[in-house]
Amino acid sequence: MSHQSDHDATAESPMDAAQVPDEPAAPAQLSLAAGFPAVTREQWREAVAGVLRKAGREELPDPVEDALRRTVATGVDVAPLYSAADVADLPPTGVPGAPPYVRGSRVVRPAPSAVDAQAAGGGIPAGWDVRQRHADPDVATTREAVAADLEHGVTSLWLVLGDGAVPVDSLGEVLTDVLLDLAPVTLQGGVPAAEAFLDLVEGRTDLAPGGSLGLDPLSVHATSGQEQSLGGLAELARRAAPHGDLRALVVDATVVHDAGATAVEELGCALAAGVAYLRALTDGGLSLDEAATQLEFRFAATADQFTTIAMLRAARRLWDRVGEVAGVSAEARGMRQHAVTSSVMTTRRDPWVNMLRTTVACFAAGVGGADAVTVTPFDAALGLPDAFARRIARNTQALLTEEAHLARVLDPAGGSWYVESLTDALAHAAWDWFTEIERAGGYAAALSSGLVHARVAAAWEARSSRLATRRDPITGVSEFPNLAEGLPRRRPAAEVLPPGPGGLPRVRAAEAFEALRDRADAADARPAVYLATIGKPAAHTARVSFASNLFQAGGLATPTGDGASGFADAGTTVACICGSDRDRADAAGLVAELRAAGATRVWLAGKPDPDVDGVDGHVFTGCDAVAVLGTTLDELLGARA
Repeated sequence: MSHQSDHDATAESPMDAAQVPDEPAAPAQLSLAAGFPAVTREQWREAVAGVLRKAGREELPDPVEDALRRTVATGVDVAPLYSAADVADLPPTGVPGAPPYVRGSRVVRPAPSAVDAQAAGGGIPAGWDVRQRHADPDVATTREAVAADLEHGVTSLWLVLGDGAVPVDSLGEVLTDVLLDLAPVTLQGGVPAAEAFLDLVEGRTDLAPGGSLGLDPLSVHATSGQEQSLGGLAELARRAAPHGDLRALVVDATVVHDAGATAVEELGCALAAGVAYLRALTDGGLSLDEAATQLEFRFAATADQFTTIAMLRAARRLWDRVGEVAGVSAEARGMRQHAVTSSVMTTRRDPWVNMLRTTVACFAAGVGGADAVTVTPFDAALGLPDAFARRIARNTQALLTEEAHLARVLDPAGGSWYVESLTDALAHAAWDWFTEIERAGGYAAALSSGLVHARVAAAWEARSSRLATRRDPITGVSEFPNLAEGLPRRRPAAEVLPPGPGGLPRVRAAEAFEALRDRADAADARPAVYLATIGKPAAHTARVSFASNLFQAGGLATPTGDGASGFADAGTTVACICGSDRDRADAAGLVAELRAAGATRVWLAGKPDPDVDGVDGHVFTGCDAVAVLGTTLDELLGARA
């Protein structure tokens, strides 16, 4: 039978109307767990308590979930469970594009018809501004890199000018082939860079929206330790105004983040700097609305995705509140945000893992509603990025917007009990810090008095403790290091504005472990710690893996042997005994054997309870790994000297 006959036969035998199922009716209320009995929070607490007791926790807090709380910023903890009750008393978040701007400063209106929708992309958000940073002092290289970026997905440029970066007098050459009516430009380089750009675009009113002169004297103050004048900002803002959406000032909170601040310090300092600039601009003759629309805010995006999302949402809410109190109109209170992937989280060791970190951070920046995002190339901690690293950085954003369609939904985290609670907690903690700065006389006074430095230093000290004990692990550095890695070579990158006396420092989370690795690598032969096993393999395997991971984080080789039998061939004077707690009765004898074989230091894998006579120290989950590794290198490299 032909296909036509098949079609005709089917057409002649329609399904009986009684066989056609009714359209399913949507229930008035959908319960996702309808097939399961209801569970109360108390039942959940009982289950958690049981698990913790099995894990060896004898004393538990009340409520028990406090045992599982985790600190994400100064004064801000996150709980293991959130429910509707946690957000019942929170203020309304509004809608995207309207006060209080928690859900974003942008708004996208749906197209009025199907035809218009197809032409306009269906009213779907176009995504954020993909902004790439360029600071290579080689003008030809920078010009080539700029062209490659703009041809392959980058939508705006961030040019760093001045000593160690792009020469100010070469700005015109760098921008020769850039269509400024299509690609916005953001500068970093102070008044000389701003004036050079204004001279270059004199008389033009067609500049693409989203650019900035990048003036930020308070960040210069914070980094250099030298007070800066805010005079003249209003005049430069007036010169920028005829060029459309070109803004004059950037509130760069990454300066505080780079010194070790948490999201709370970053937010509070950003608010204080923003208020200081509002005062300077209005004192210079601008209206409040004119002053507010001259500011762009720059924040750091980290691999702690939920904290980043909540921080960006809280920042918009806080700035809206500042504007409301100051008398700024609702339309001018929307914060324009530029998110930059964190330099604190980047590593020199195993730098390819930075691609994963920046992907998570970029995801968080997009979900958090940033207007522009810069992904730092994975090799930035090693020097000037190469073409491959810049390509990966821009393709990270292209993948998230074009393939993952991340920009198709505004504020996708909105309504999450966890995110809404965290947004509110960050906002309250940051507001307290902001008002403390204001009571101290404002941001400049708080910088000069050391108030900001002390607060940031305390935050970094707390973070450093978590890093040293590996409660905050760094993949590829403090956890799962690769001793055989070969690092890519990069041209050195100069610090554009190096920290000065009295200025905020620049830190990286991995620096303590990387310094230990550098020290081990500089030795004539790789230092080692002999892992002496005791008991059956099933009993010691877990602790051998733990000890190997720990000592290799300091660049130490970890040859392993049964008892003391392999110590002589290990080429070391340091050993670590690995066995189960049940084998500790035999550990004392093994210590004596190792000492007789020439061991000058003996570690024991496991907590010091009960203790074993003769060992010099213990390594265990939560121990100070940096101190252990430093002590071990002192022992080994001192013995070699």
